[in-house]
Amino acid sequence: MSDARSTAQPIRVVLVDDHPVVLGGLRALLESLPGFEVVGEATDGEAAVREVVLARPDVVLMDIRMPGIDGLEATRRIREATTGVAVLALTMFDDDDTVFGAMRAGAQGYLLKGAAQVEIDRAIRAVVAGEAIFSPGVAQRVLGYFAAPPPVADPFPDLTAREREVLDLMAAGVRNQVIAERLFLSPKTVANHISSIFVKLEVADRSAAIVRARQGGLGGP
Repeated sequence: MSDARSTAQPIRVVLVDDHPVVLGGLRALLESLPGFEVVGEATDGEAAVREVVLARPDVVLMDIRMPGIDGLEATRRIREATTGVAVLALTMFDDDDTVFGAMRAGAQGYLLKGAAQVEIDRAIRAVVAGEAIFSPGVAQRVLGYFAAPPPVADPFPDLTAREREVLDLMAAGVRNQVIAERLFLSPKTVANHISSIFVKLEVADRSAAIVRARQGGLGGP
């Protein structure tokens, strides 16, 4: 949304919270700020979806924990039923399940209750403009999540833990007798494990198994 439209037309807001006192406080806060118009209120998820479909606001301030349909499901339904309606989660919960659940549901922003008036003002305008915005603590968690390296898929999911140990030593060039000594196994048991490894990796011999193991990151120091 352009700055010109923001100044010419008020941002239309639907408030959703299961506590009437909170709703009253949010309404009073927005009415004290220039450029906002509260066009609807709801105290549960089902009512929120109906209100948004009827009122077609620019943004919804969405509580998360509510009886019946919660704010996450309500957000999903709003995103499916409408276009151009931003959702800003406003809740007291900042655990990972709730934060990332809100993002997956389609919320563009996430604020904690108790945020300062200026934060709420800025956050509403940001999500209506198509930006993503989070409370400082939540933002750090989100950035940390996306900065973390993705989990590495297990290259050998069919192997047992013992077979993986045997294959790792094979890939490091260790002979069967030494593998048996290191793992406190009999040479026959080691041979049985190797036969099973060949079958599971679909290889014909030790050399091919070693190549597969090293490609999968085994056999290192």
